[in-house]
Amino acid sequence: MDDLLDPMKNPLTYAIPFFLLFIAVELAALKWLDQDDEVTGYERRDATASLAIGVVSVLFTTLLKVGSFLVYVVIYEYVTPWHLPTDTWWYWVAVLLAVDFAFYWQHRFVHRARVGWAAHQAHHSSQYLNFATALRQKWNPWFDFFFWLPLPFLGFAPWTIYFVFSINLIYQFFVHTETIRTLPRPIELVLNTPSHHRVHHGSDPEYLDKNYAGILIVWDRMFGTFVAEGKRPTYGLTKNKDTYNIVRLQYGDYAELWRDLRAADSWRHRLGYLFRPPGWRPADEP
Repeated sequence: MDDLLDPMKNPLTYAIPFFLLFIAVELAALKWLDQDDEVTGYERRDATASLAIGVVSVLFTTLLKVGSFLVYVVIYEYVTPWHLPTDTWWYWVAVLLAVDFAFYWQHRFVHRARVGWAAHQAHHSSQYLNFATALRQKWNPWFDFFFWLPLPFLGFAPWTIYFVFSINLIYQFFVHTETIRTLPRPIELVLNTPSHHRVHHGSDPEYLDKNYAGILIVWDRMFGTFVAEGKRPTYGLTKNKDTYNIVRLQYGDYAELWRDLRAADSWRHRLGYLFRPPGWRPADEP
C-alpha cells in the first residue's frame, strides 16, 4: 500500500510536467502555425475548469485505489490459485492487454448506462478538444473497480494493474488534440489515435458511442463500435452545459437522475433510469 500511494512510484507523477509542457506546445502551435480555421483551440474559462477538475480527480482516484487495492490483494493472496510471474516480459504484455480490454468495456458501460454516464459526462462536457480537455476527468471512478475485478482472479498482481493503468491514462492524454490529423495507416489500424478519439468526443449522431479505446483501437474494430473520422466532429454533449462551475459539471446529471428515480412509479422504471442508455424514458418501452 505504501508503494501504491507513493507519488514517486506512480508514472503519472513524472508525466505531469510533460502534460503542462505539451499544453504549452499546443497553444504555441495554434498561435503560430497554419491551422484549419475550424480547430477549436482553447477558451480560458473552459481550460481553467478542465485543469481544476483534473486536480480534484486525483483525490478521488486515490480513494478508489485504496479501497479497491485492499479487495484485489485479498483475492490475489487468498483466492487465486496461481500468480503470474511479474518478472517476465510476456507478463507485462498480458497485463497491458488485460487492463486495456477492461478499460474498453468500462468505457462502453459508462456511455451506455445512465448511472455510468452521470459520472463520465463531465469529461465530454467541453466543447473544445485539446490537451487540457484530457485532464477533465471524472470524480466518480467507482465503476473501474468492477471492470478490473476479474484481473486479480486471473493471477495479475494488483500493483501491476494500477501501474499499467497509469501508463494507459498517460497514453490517452496525447489523443486529445486537433493539431495532429492522421498517423501512418498501420498505426491507425491498431492504436487509438487523435483522429479516432476526436470521433469519440463528437456529439454528432454518427459519432455517438463510438471509439471507446484506451490504447488499442482493435477492441472497437472487433466489437463493432469503430467509426472512422469523416466530417469534423461537433464536440461536447448533445445538450451542452451552460456553466463552468466544476461541481455542477460533475454532479448536475446525478441530480437529474435522482429526480427521475424519485418520480418513477416502479422498480422496473427505476432500474431503467439507472441502467438504460442516457435519455431513456419509460415511454420508450414497447
